[in-house]
Amino acid sequence: APTLVRFAHAHAQESFEQFSARYVSFFQNAEDLFELQRGLNNCFAHDLVPSPEVIEAAVKAARRVNDYSTAVRIFEGIKEKVENKVQYEAYLTELKGLREELG
Repeated sequence: APTLVRFAHAHAQESFEQFSARYVSFFQNAEDLFELQRGLNNCFAHDLVPSPEVIEAAVKAARRVNDYSTAVRIFEGIKEKVENKVQYEAYLTELKGLREELG
C-alpha cells in the first residue's frame, strides 16, 4: 500500500530569495480576494518583512481583484512589520512607481 508522507515544515529551510520568489508567484496567480487575503496572512505571519517585489505582486493582485482596501492593508502591514520609520519610507520610495501607476 502506498504511504503518504506529509512535510509540515517543507519551507523551513527556505532562503529569503526562495521565499520571495514563492510569494511573488503566488500573488501573480491569485484569482480572487479570498486567495489573496489567505496568501497575505501566510506571508505576513513569517518573522521577516516581505521584499518589495512581493509587496508589488500583492498590490497588483489586490488591483486585479478590485479591492482597494486590501491594497491599503498591505502597506499598513509593512508599516507594522518594519523596525522603524526609515525602513517604511524606504519601502514607499521603492514602490513609488507602483503607487503612482495604480493610484
